[in-house]
Amino acid sequence: MSQPSGFQMPKPVLAIEGLSVSFDGFKAVDDLNLYIDRNEVRVVIGPNGAGKTTLLDLICGKTKATTGSIQFENRELTKMREFDIVRAGVGRKFQNPSIYENLTVFENLEMSYPKGRKVWGALFFKRTAEVIERVEQIAAEIMLTDNLYLQADLLSHGQKQWLEIGMLLMQDPALLMLDEPVAGMSVNERAQTAELLKRISKGRSVLVIEHDMEFVKSIAHKVTVLHQGRILAEGSMDAVQSNPKVIEVYLGH
Repeated sequence: MSQPSGFQMPKPVLAIEGLSVSFDGFKAVDDLNLYIDRNEVRVVIGPNGAGKTTLLDLICGKTKATTGSIQFENRELTKMREFDIVRAGVGRKFQNPSIYENLTVFENLEMSYPKGRKVWGALFFKRTAEVIERVEQIAAEIMLTDNLYLQADLLSHGQKQWLEIGMLLMQDPALLMLDEPVAGMSVNERAQTAELLKRISKGRSVLVIEHDMEFVKSIAHKVTVLHQGRILAEGSMDAVQSNPKVIEVYLGH
């Protein structure tokens, strides 16, 4: 079906083209092209050593690309510093939750309020009605309203993961990247996390690295399979699972 004249396809939020990075001659990511749309949940899967975490490191500026381009909302990330990439709207959660365990859930979320993160902001930071409202709103979203004044070290493993996601949501990123968010969670927590990710993808894009295939199936709009730093297959979970190459190098093991 032809598009009406003047129609323009919406631009992807994230456009990665020709991206490569080498470590001592080994190409961890090799001439990669990846496009993520607004409001999309994209899951990247693949065997260990496929380049999944390296890809996140490249997007957030922790690792510098050897060649290629990473365009995020028309800004070239490969030329930017890590904290500028965060300010531009990219939030990343690592595998292990990094929260302030000796602070309450409320204080953890409050610390992540954008105005409190810069030096001058931290010096003159005040707990305004706006801050309290934002904290309460995010706490409800991450299912921690009843634990708002609980010290964070008393939370379950799954709740700590949700709290860290909440700390990122406080900054309202346009792209949220999560590295194995359900590792170590109970079956019930995994189901709740799937619902959480469906909620928070309304209005932002979410990029997830995950090994749990049932979880992937429950959240992914599209799945990308990496193998030896390259894209092996891409598409719906059903298409990827029935792809002979994917079965051979990944799912078969």
